Amino acid sequence: MQFIVKAYDGAGKLPKRMEVRPRHLEGMAALGAHVICAGGLLDEEGKMMGSALVMDFESRKELDEYIANEPYVLEHVWENIEVERLNVVLVKGEKYQ
Repeated sequence: MQFIVKAYDGAGKLPKRMEVRPRHLEGMAALGAHVICAGGLLDEEGKMMGSALVMDFESRKELDEYIANEPYVLEHVWENIEVERLNVVLVKGEKYQ
C-alpha cells in the first residue's frame, strides 16, 4: 500500500527541524524500500516548512508505527500530518513494481 504523507512544521520550528534533521535522515535511510520518495516542503522564501513523503508499507498500521517514532514527531517539529492512500504508477518514468 502506498501513502502520501504531508507533514507541516509548527510555527517557528525551522531551527528545531535543522537540529533534528540528521536523525530524521538516518531514520529515512534505514527504512530503505519503504521510502519511494521524500523531500522538504518549502515556503515562498524557499525555507523548509514541512515534509512530503511517498511511502510503501504493508498496512496503514505499519505507516502509523513509523510516524509515531519519527524524530520530527518525537521532537514536536511536525504539527499537522495529513495521510492519504496513493496508487504509485511511475517512478522516474519507470513503472512502479
